[in-house]
Amino acid sequence: MSPDEPVGTLSDAWRHCVGTGRVELALRRDYQDSLALPQREIGFRYIRGHGLFSDGMGVHRPYEWQGARHVRHSFTYVDQVIDAYLELGIRPFLELGFMPDELASGRQTIFWWRGNVTPPRSHTEWAALVRATLKHLVDRYGLEEVRTWPIEVWNEPNLPDFWENADETAYHRLYEVTAGAVKDVDASLQVGGPAISPGADEWLDRFAEFASRRDVPVDFVSKHAYTSGPAQHVPFGVHQTLGPAQGLLEQFATPRERLKGTRLGELPLHITEFNSSYRPDNPIHDTAFHAAYLAPVLARGGDHVDSFSYWTFSDMFEEAGPPTALFHGGFGLLTHRQVRKPTYHLYAFMARMGSELLARGDDHLATRHPDGRVTVLAWAPVDASGETPGPERHRVRLSVPMRTAGEAFVRRSTVDEEYGNARTAWQRMGSPRSPRREQLDILHEAAEPARYHLRLPTSDGRTDLDLTLTRHEITLVEVSPVQEETPEWWDEGRLLGRGA
Repeated sequence: MSPDEPVGTLSDAWRHCVGTGRVELALRRDYQDSLALPQREIGFRYIRGHGLFSDGMGVHRPYEWQGARHVRHSFTYVDQVIDAYLELGIRPFLELGFMPDELASGRQTIFWWRGNVTPPRSHTEWAALVRATLKHLVDRYGLEEVRTWPIEVWNEPNLPDFWENADETAYHRLYEVTAGAVKDVDASLQVGGPAISPGADEWLDRFAEFASRRDVPVDFVSKHAYTSGPAQHVPFGVHQTLGPAQGLLEQFATPRERLKGTRLGELPLHITEFNSSYRPDNPIHDTAFHAAYLAPVLARGGDHVDSFSYWTFSDMFEEAGPPTALFHGGFGLLTHRQVRKPTYHLYAFMARMGSELLARGDDHLATRHPDGRVTVLAWAPVDASGETPGPERHRVRLSVPMRTAGEAFVRRSTVDEEYGNARTAWQRMGSPRSPRREQLDILHEAAEPARYHLRLPTSDGRTDLDLTLTRHEITLVEVSPVQEETPEWWDEGRLLGRGA
């Protein structure tokens, strides 16, 4: 039952930030077309991706002149990327990495596109790169603007694949040098980390101790959250076990619990990556199950953190190489031809929720808009263990407050195994790896949620909703008062001219 008065304000931490494939991809037209879609329908505020300093962006350009080594910092591509972001109404959440090859101390790389993950051979030259980049951004976009952009130092340094030998001491040194360079440009710029992956929370303890002992600037804390088990590989894909969605919320809550009493305990906390699986080729990402699985996370995540960033907005993502099929288990809310996935609709539904929190349960979230409209997001609970397929039907009954008497207009939008689920249609087509134009048109059509409209009576200032959800369904119900303007002379029974 929803109370008449709000019990709080619904946090919008779920759309504060979204992830992306390496930032170099933003130079492509189809990437920008893809990003424009969620910006129209969801409205993320920040975007975060790897590779700002990787060679594909061409920032660090050493050269020889008169027998001496110099470095030219070039921002041609950086400007194009950030200009595109700002034009689409989204700001960069700057992740500083990976290492330019000419500055790297080793040859270890990660991903198909070979991001270098070794420390700098010259911390002085690395600091100059950071300072030059931020000074350029301040000059181009203005200090007040750049002060709003969080600056994160590296990505998952606790993993040897992302930071050579997962050398914690070397990361602390990199962080200290980087934070100092950031503050050299302006003391109000926001710098933070350590952007660790799940399962390494002791890094947070030592990061806090290091920051306190060395008096190192830290303006926010960041980490990542995933709930999948080890990858079971098949060609161009994986299968993985999956923990309960509650595990994501527990991971969100962990940093503040661990850092309580330290100088980092009250800082903003950003989950700069989260998803179910950490693999870009796990088909679970493409399913209706995934949307229902993440619904309670979006409903409650803001209770624990200042932001939690879905990894990622699009399947235009090349860590394991360019996608080999339209649906291939990519992280994206969208496929690489802008086909909406069920989890995209979860975010689009959240974007239509009100700010006043009326009720929240294990299978629903109810909110109200300032004009009195009530919006309900409901979902069918899922079994992440895979031991049961989940109930074929799930019933949600709510009584929602309406500020006016009369009848209520109800609009219901639904995504499940059949509707709003282009993957189902794609499989029935035969799973074409490169759909023809007419097939893509069908898939875009299949990706549309089912929509229903009805009128319900309002009694004693309340409208009763009785929702039956199918397996893995998420549904958005928007309830508003009917303002009757049908002319008094109109008789629907005479539609065909009968009667007098």
